[in-house]
Amino acid sequence: MNAASRWPVALWLVRHGQSAGNVALEAAHAAGHGRIQLEMRDADVPLSAQGLVQAKALGSWFANLPAHERPEVVLASPYRRARETAEAIRAGGGLAAVSTSLCEDERLREREFGVLDRLTASGVAELFPDQAEARRLLGKFYHRPPGGESWCDVILRLRSALDTLSLHHAGKRVLIIGHQVVVLCLRYLLEQLDEAEVLAIDARGDVANCGVTEYRLAADGARMELVRYNFTAPLRETGAAVTSAPDAPVAAR
Repeated sequence: MNAASRWPVALWLVRHGQSAGNVALEAAHAAGHGRIQLEMRDADVPLSAQGLVQAKALGSWFANLPAHERPEVVLASPYRRARETAEAIRAGGGLAAVSTSLCEDERLREREFGVLDRLTASGVAELFPDQAEARRLLGKFYHRPPGGESWCDVILRLRSALDTLSLHHAGKRVLIIGHQVVVLCLRYLLEQLDEAEVLAIDARGDVANCGVTEYRLAADGARMELVRYNFTAPLRETGAAVTSAPDAPVAAR
């Protein structure tokens, strides 16, 4: 590795396992409801039973790597579903022996949806038609619902998170457990994409629950190179279902 490199030698971005919010969203769509039925804060939404199976499958995949290739630093969103995913990976032996304890970082949290929280697209159109029109005009990259965040707002806090990664974890193997928008916005930053490019990736399909996006340090030590995106073989190899529903507060998607 270039001694002056500011990057990890390996970086894995993982979306949390299927959550109770994902299940509630699918139920709302199936029933044609405008509001998603969840009786808890988004930060407190746990993994579903299937999500725990997915997280354990991913832990087994990491555990099958040689010890010197497993993650040695784990950063996670403080949201319960992300923490539970990280803990399942650790419990399954998926981390290097020298791994430090899980570090929760609020900058990796889900995007905040403000007044549109818990609403499906039809719910937004019915209750907040002005916001539906604003999103149509601005696009999801720039649209910020009242009390919520745009993708640009998420990117702003992730720029800071990458600075911390550089300062404290250069030369390490790092695993980040977050959310769909976190994975996509980190791709935007790491690969220096523009709005059209990152939205085109998003349009091709949702990030799978426990899907793996992997980067390796380039030979010049100056950048991270994408190895694979939305890799789900760790789930399929163990028979775990591959799911990819957005998280429950999906109004601005």
